[in-house]
Amino acid sequence: MQVRRPSGSVVRVRVAVAGDHAAILALNNSAVPHVNALSADEFAWLSSHANFFRLVEDDAGVLGFAIVLPSGLDYWSDNYKWFAARRDRFLYLDRVVVAERGRRRGVGRALYEALFAFGGGAWPRVTLEVNLRPPNPDAERFHETLGFATLGVREYDGGDSAVLMMERVIST
Repeated sequence: MQVRRPSGSVVRVRVAVAGDHAAILALNNSAVPHVNALSADEFAWLSSHANFFRLVEDDAGVLGFAIVLPSGLDYWSDNYKWFAARRDRFLYLDRVVVAERGRRRGVGRALYEALFAFGGGAWPRVTLEVNLRPPNPDAERFHETLGFATLGVREYDGGDSAVLMMERVIST
């Protein structure tokens, strides 16, 4: 799908394929601490269990990606487990990363629009977490403008780190 952004630039949203994996893993690991680093094996597990794995690209390459997992998996993430203990059916946005050159170009919004279209009518909600400590106020505001609401706060590392646990209802 091609998306013309308000700036006039054109980006493409498409399903990520095996040939994209090296670039996506490198982009993921360059985004620490906003997302956790992944080994090749962890990335392989996530990509093989994702029911939504999309990227945004332009003619120069990958601008961003999103990996989304369905509920019902035996996944190691404590954040995923937090949602699983409270919700029966959900899509879990495990990670979304936008390259520096893709920021403020509508890349993140294009990924979320594609996710909401994918999940609408089939899944009741999208869940995710946003860093509270260390703070990420831009991400918090972005998600609130997209209709995400905070369900709670999950603290870890002895209280040094915390995340806002958020969801958006996409179908009833």
